[in-house]
Amino acid sequence: MSLITGLLYAALAVYLGGWYAGRWHGNFSLLLFVMTVVTFVYWLAERYRFRPAREAAAQALIEQDHSRRSQLALQGIDQVDGNVLVARDRLLAQPWWLDWSAGLFPVICAVFFMRSFLFEPFKIPSGSMIPTLLVGDLILVNKFHYGIRLPVINKKIVDNNEPQRGDVIVFRYPVNTSLDYIKRVVALPGDTVAYVNKQLTVNGQPVPQDQLPEYYDADSLKYALQFSEKFDGREHRILVDKDRPPFVPPQAVEDYPHRDNCSYSGEGVVCKVPPGHYFVMGDNRDNSQDSRYWGFVPDQNLVGKAFVIWMNFGDFKRIGFFH
Repeated sequence: MSLITGLLYAALAVYLGGWYAGRWHGNFSLLLFVMTVVTFVYWLAERYRFRPAREAAAQALIEQDHSRRSQLALQGIDQVDGNVLVARDRLLAQPWWLDWSAGLFPVICAVFFMRSFLFEPFKIPSGSMIPTLLVGDLILVNKFHYGIRLPVINKKIVDNNEPQRGDVIVFRYPVNTSLDYIKRVVALPGDTVAYVNKQLTVNGQPVPQDQLPEYYDADSLKYALQFSEKFDGREHRILVDKDRPPFVPPQAVEDYPHRDNCSYSGEGVVCKVPPGHYFVMGDNRDNSQDSRYWGFVPDQNLVGKAFVIWMNFGDFKRIGFFH
């Protein structure tokens, strides 16, 4: 068993090493599920086989020592060398391969449950959601807000809230579902959404905007126009680069499902959102690969609602809730 456990840990190290080095994309949910199952098998084996066997061996050792001492006492020998308690403790001790498998099951199981059904942490990798979220922000995502889904296969089993315009969501990227993206919902199923000349319109009504002082991006060393945008009274900020054209380059548009629901022009894009799908955009409007480029987000791709920055090691003041 120690050899098998060693091989399993070696395989895990190779998998994580290749993932870190970019040799392949990892599926952390699947990895955590497999680790939970494997450690559970070890935990069952420890509880019902290995530990009872060690306890029986330790009890037999105590009984043998008691019998030996009784026989020596009949011969008038009261002083007996050796401490059987040390040997008993060694027999009862878990071997390393059980300590690093069965012993980890409660922790891994708790992490798997919390990450699958309650909250999941994410790190913001790009600037597409500036100024709401910055590169390096560590956020939490509410996994049950849009319904309870089975881990790994992401199948919804319990309905909850529906996404609303203005929600910041994490979802599996439709082009490559092994990747998670984060954007803002701007249109719901059945909506007609337009982003023309850098003005967002939903169902023929322009989304209210108020201009704010220019935003300075320390990473790009540039200023950008900043606006306050409102969905149903909820306010968030967006950035607009006045030097970027409003249209989407044709060569940058994917051949996505329901592509015929959208029309592109030199002024922007107009789409009719199909049932069971959402149109999403980044708050950094001219620096975001979003639904304008690769289409709609299916409901089954939803991961959860992002709601709080729990850490930013470069700026502790960013910790807190956001809209």
